[in-house]
Amino acid sequence: MSYVKPRDLVGRMIDAGSSKLLLSTRDTLLRSIMGGAILTLGAAFAITVSTQTGEPLIGALLFPVGFIMLYLLGYDLLTGVFTLAPLALLDRRPGATPGAIARNWGLVFLGNFLGAFSIALIMAICFTFGFSTAPNEVGQAISEIGHGRTVGYADHGAGGMLTLFLRGVLCNFMVSTGVVGAMMADDLISKVIAMWMPIMLFFYMGFEHSIVNMFLFPSGLLLGADFTIVDYLIWNEIPTVLGNLVGGLLLVGVVLYVTHYRTAPARVPSGTVPPSAPADSPADTRPTTAPEPVGAAR
Repeated sequence: MSYVKPRDLVGRMIDAGSSKLLLSTRDTLLRSIMGGAILTLGAAFAITVSTQTGEPLIGALLFPVGFIMLYLLGYDLLTGVFTLAPLALLDRRPGATPGAIARNWGLVFLGNFLGAFSIALIMAICFTFGFSTAPNEVGQAISEIGHGRTVGYADHGAGGMLTLFLRGVLCNFMVSTGVVGAMMADDLISKVIAMWMPIMLFFYMGFEHSIVNMFLFPSGLLLGADFTIVDYLIWNEIPTVLGNLVGGLLLVGVVLYVTHYRTAPARVPSGTVPPSAPADSPADTRPTTAPEPVGAAR
């Protein structure tokens, strides 16, 4: 198995963020649509398994399948570009501007929503035989998730909103760790293991992922859940997006960049005399080898 050291890992992250900012509109949208579709189909799979077995841990163990497939195929999620794109700006890469980042985030959000909503509609049809019957047990479970994660938060007022935001932060702390985990190795098995662990954790802990929620809540509304579009936006999607942004950017991207790529000067051990000038300063012009004697053969 291969392993990429943290400094080299951050270099890969910056390169990835820079390439995403320079990607065409067509390719950004296509990759985002497919990313949203595969991730949310994985979520439907995990909920189906959890509902039918009565064991949420089994669903959490299997949910990362969708995430791993989409990243191995080179597709994009909003949670990932929240972390990677700003690093290109911090490193002053060509074309990395606030406007380019806003464009990338907007296109990926749109593409992820289109992909997630398409799966929500397809699965709602499957759960109800084309809306001709009541939802099956999996459809009912999704409806309950939508109700509990909107009205359930609203019932607690400001405390519910804070909890929702923090669950969004913790979610992308783990999801973006999975994103960069794929860059820690070059062989397939190592990539899969590095992605699997944090994604399983976030799903089982019930953290809030903005793209997964683009599937769960429209599905709930299509299946007759007792909440509104406004409930979904105010009491889930908007705070979740903001929490995901903070968690991915600050707790993963910026921390890795600062401590491994822009490392602070090392401390001088106590009792030692620091050099008068750094070794790489202009004043240090001492030769690295002994000077050649005058008149020596050349």
